[in-house]
Amino acid sequence: MTLPTNHPDVKTGKIGLLLVNLGTPDDPSTSSVRRYLKEFLSDRRVVNIPRLIWLPILHGIILNTRPKRSAAAYKKIWREDDNESPLRYFTAQQSHQMALKWPDLVVDYAMRYGNPSLSEKMAAMTKQGCDRILVVPLYPQYSAATNASVSDAVFDYLKAQMWQPTIRIAHPWYRHPAYIGALAAQVQAHLATVTDEPDKILLSFHGLPKESLPKGDPYYCHCQVTGRLLAEALGWPTDRVLISFQSRFGPAKWLQPYTSDTFEALPAQGVKNLLVLTPGFATDCLETLEEIGMEGVETFKEAGGEHCTLLPCLNDSELGMAMLEAVLTDELAGWYTPEQG
Repeated sequence: MTLPTNHPDVKTGKIGLLLVNLGTPDDPSTSSVRRYLKEFLSDRRVVNIPRLIWLPILHGIILNTRPKRSAAAYKKIWREDDNESPLRYFTAQQSHQMALKWPDLVVDYAMRYGNPSLSEKMAAMTKQGCDRILVVPLYPQYSAATNASVSDAVFDYLKAQMWQPTIRIAHPWYRHPAYIGALAAQVQAHLATVTDEPDKILLSFHGLPKESLPKGDPYYCHCQVTGRLLAEALGWPTDRVLISFQSRFGPAKWLQPYTSDTFEALPAQGVKNLLVLTPGFATDCLETLEEIGMEGVETFKEAGGEHCTLLPCLNDSELGMAMLEAVLTDELAGWYTPEQG
């Protein structure tokens, strides 16, 4: 087709695949952590408190106290070899591997908070000719504070666009057979390397305020389904696979039981050998490596526990990438059919 003279150079016909994770500071300095926390904690999806009450607390107290403590925690888990946070490193690796697997697609990653920004990557994809984009919030279990916040940011970007690409938001995969199978295979591979099976498996999910459940957020239920299906896949009774919630913030009640309390209580209940998974996280990050892998393990042992092993997130492992491929193949149906190798 011959275009009119002076017609703008417009590229179309490509499909984009955009993986979106929560976010990370650019470096483990107090100033960088403060910038990240300011953006993160200013999101109404994350903190649903009237602005007149919340903003003075955020700017007057939290951003003057918490960044220094968080920066010290980030320094413990920072990847010195490539000067990168684990969360951004593994998200980039997931994106890279998917791009190699599906070279016909434009594959990239973004952060909901921090860099690279979601709007920046959406703009880059449309510039490359993507008129269809599958946005993939990297959260297996849906919550308004995560998945809905990604959707908000996507459509805020689209509001300013004259020509909007067609958008799909990936469905949460909390019960997808490939996800449950990957978790079960990871546990079974670990059990094959040890002589003594753990007394219990603890699944620690990120917490939400308790009020989220009666308001209609399905997150708590999604976590319960994941735990039940994993126990079934392993052939274990459900009371041997426990669920708890970590990372609570502020004085309000959050979803319970709390992971920190569970670590402290289990040894007195006869649990001396504990295996821990964090299946609500697609990649390792501060909350898995420091809060659970360091603080949590220490709490369990100080309370009388003997062995506590934290399995890594699926990250860019062979199991993790096979799981993502299966989930995203379903999400791309009708747009793109990957060649079967």
